[in-house]
Formats: sequence, C-alpha cells, structure tokens
Amino acid sequence: MSLAENEFEFRVRYQETDAQGHVHHANYLTYFETGRTEQLRAIGLNYRDLEDQGLFLVVVEANCRYYAGAKYDDLLRIVTTTTRIKSATIEHHYGIYRDQELLVEGTTRLGCVTREGKVTRLPGWITGEESLED
Repeated sequence: MSLAENEFEFRVRYQETDAQGHVHHANYLTYFETGRTEQLRAIGLNYRDLEDQGLFLVVVEANCRYYAGAKYDDLLRIVTTTTRIKSATIEHHYGIYRDQELLVEGTTRLGCVTREGKVTRLPGWITGEESLED
C-alpha cells in the first residue's frame, strides 16, 4: 500500500467560480480535500472506512499559494503527495495544474481524533505498521 502520491483530474464547475469567472480562492481547499479522498480511493479505501472505525481526520493547518486562476470548465489535475506521517498526524502537499501550468500549491496537516474529539493514533494501515489485510 502506498499513500505517497496520487493524481486526479476534474473539471471546474460553474458554481465554484466568482463574479469574475475564476475559481473562488476558498474552493482550492475543497480541491485539496478531494485530492486526499481520491488518494485513499486509489488504494481501495475511502474516508468512510476511517469513520467506521470511529476515527476522523481534522485539518489542523492549511497553507495555500496562488499563481494563476482556473476558470469554469477548465480540466484540472491535482497531485496529492503524502509528505509525512507521524503517530497522530499526516501531512500532504498539493499541486493543482491546468495542463503543465502550476496554478496553486499548498499543504495541510491533519490530526486523527475519535468521535469525542480526543487525539488518537492513526490506524496502522496508514502509518505502515500493518497491511490492509491485517
């Protein structure tokens, strides 16, 4: 199993744009979330698998740098890279591209918590301590 890197393509929807026809800046954080979700899906899992275990990944830090704006109906590619996994946190780097042009890049750090909001260890299949079959 590898959470190292995943690429996913999607089209900008009209409702994601502002009055000037560009993707509203806040939507890039949603795109980052989509990248993380698709990264899990690429290895045969989904976020619901975590929730079924009573675990939730909450964003504790997010950074975003904008270079150029995307517009309605642009085909974008998001590259999501897991850069660091610790006992209770996971960090990602994101690059959002139109063709080969880097439009936006960013990072997030997520913490693993229980339903009650208590910080807890990430499951072993994320940290590499156990395989998906364990």
